[in-house]
Amino acid sequence: MRKNRPVLVSMDIQGLELSSSSIQIFPPRQWKNKWVGSACLSKEIGCNFGCISLSDNLDEKVFKEFSPTAAQLLKHPLAIVALVPKDAALFAAGAIAGAAAKSVTAPLDRIKLLMQTHGLRAGQEAAKKGIGFIEAIALIGKEEGIKGYWKGNLPQVIRIIPYSAVQLFAYETYKKLLQGKDGELSVIGRLAAGACAGMTSTFVTYPLDVLRLRLAVDPGYKTMSEVALNMLKEEGFASFYNGLGPSLIGIAPYIAVNFCVFDLVKKALPEKYQKRTEASLATGLISATIATVLCYPLDTVRRQMQMKGTPYMTILDAFPGIVARDGIIGLYRGFVPNALKTLPNSSIRLTTFDTVKRLIARSEKEFQRIMEENRRQKAE
Repeated sequence: MRKNRPVLVSMDIQGLELSSSSIQIFPPRQWKNKWVGSACLSKEIGCNFGCISLSDNLDEKVFKEFSPTAAQLLKHPLAIVALVPKDAALFAAGAIAGAAAKSVTAPLDRIKLLMQTHGLRAGQEAAKKGIGFIEAIALIGKEEGIKGYWKGNLPQVIRIIPYSAVQLFAYETYKKLLQGKDGELSVIGRLAAGACAGMTSTFVTYPLDVLRLRLAVDPGYKTMSEVALNMLKEEGFASFYNGLGPSLIGIAPYIAVNFCVFDLVKKALPEKYQKRTEASLATGLISATIATVLCYPLDTVRRQMQMKGTPYMTILDAFPGIVARDGIIGLYRGFVPNALKTLPNSSIRLTTFDTVKRLIARSEKEFQRIMEENRRQKAE
């Protein structure tokens, strides 16, 4: 049970009488021995007494005295979830959902990366021709076989575990920091929370993303450790953060729009649909589609800046360079496989996170119900 959540306990106070110190405020009057919840309308009207105490740390003795027994937890397994720290539960859910989504969509991600970087790898003449979706599928299958479609997936799965955990946890944290006194969060606040969460998770896991890209597009590398050692030897530590600028700029609006639209659309749905899984999946697809269309060009720029021997040092160099070589369409190379990968990926991740939050809330209510039942039994 998380002990940093306030717990409300109410008890009858038998024979409660007006104290001498209270006579100065209220007229002498014998109080009833029950709290009936009447309100004080003025100093001339006596009131019954009620006291509420909220503690950030649940007393250890109280917790042990009323906490569910092993038999109760087995009978009500949902309450067991309440024993897991909230951050750990969200981390595990995000990790599992992210790893599964990445593994399922790995072939599309590999095709997208090949389409984005083929021109730069093949040389200036071939760069003008580019490579299409079907061509990329055939090329990978011909050169590397079936396993080639999942090349670079392991570092991606390793990266997504902390990435999802940091991003989702940071989003919830930033929302709390930016919400108003009334507990509500404006659209601007949601966008800011999403942008900050995206940049935080990107900065923490960026070196793994660079390693994944190098392993996916360079046939000379076989392991992630080989790529890392070679980069340190030939290019130095700074190479692990090549393209960080456009990555931060690209992820900030993407996550901001994605998370904000998801929250607002879910909030606008009728209450009976808000808790349904299919509603979350559909909402996730809508939010991811809008965010992807708006932010994809920055992802292409980021990928080309991460490549070894890239001629682009800044975003201002990359945008006109790509457009001059490939046209506007060059900024959207690999968009189709990326959309096919990103939309279900994002939808699954957000839906899982939303579902786990509801599960945690239900488990806490169940745990509190059992504790209250135990308290009443001992009071009798």
